[in-house]
Amino acid sequence: MKNTSTRDKLIDSGAQLISQQGYNATGINAVLKTCGVPKGSFYHYFSSKEDFGLAVIERFATTYDETLVALLEDSDTPPLERLKRYFATGREHMYECDHATGCLIGNLGQELSGQSDTFRDALNLVFQRWEQRFVRCLQDAQSRGDIATHTSPEALASFILTGWEGAILRAKTLKSVEPMEQFETILFQQVLARPSP
Repeated sequence: MKNTSTRDKLIDSGAQLISQQGYNATGINAVLKTCGVPKGSFYHYFSSKEDFGLAVIERFATTYDETLVALLEDSDTPPLERLKRYFATGREHMYECDHATGCLIGNLGQELSGQSDTFRDALNLVFQRWEQRFVRCLQDAQSRGDIATHTSPEALASFILTGWEGAILRAKTLKSVEPMEQFETILFQQVLARPSP
């Protein structure tokens, strides 16, 4: 059990540091120091820094998946309300971190996709998993007649995820959630507008 808890501690500390300063700027020694693990222990748990980075990505993605299920797959809540709750949660996180961290997966995508196919593939798989959560929510909205059916839910899901990640990046740059609010307003008023009778 100790083995797992030390590994978890390293991953959690690494995720926190990486979200603040990026993967390349986060040294193994800083991670070890933050969680009080002896220097020689790192390679007992991870074969390389890349292996560690992949573990951080998977942990964040798995944890965030649980959040997405709760927000987007709650069948007691109308689908468009689920989407609005998702965006509200994102804005709340941006306030809490003072517009500093944004989305760990989005940040790593910008930083690492050009450096490593291994990271690019892992991050792309995470985004694909997230898109599927949106697809199911949008399918529900279409089947209820809440949104038009002329655009596939897969294309809408890709548009939403791409636009939202861009809005998060702009919010960090501007130190304001205004880009996130603008994206959401245009999304609901124009892209996901209720179809004309």
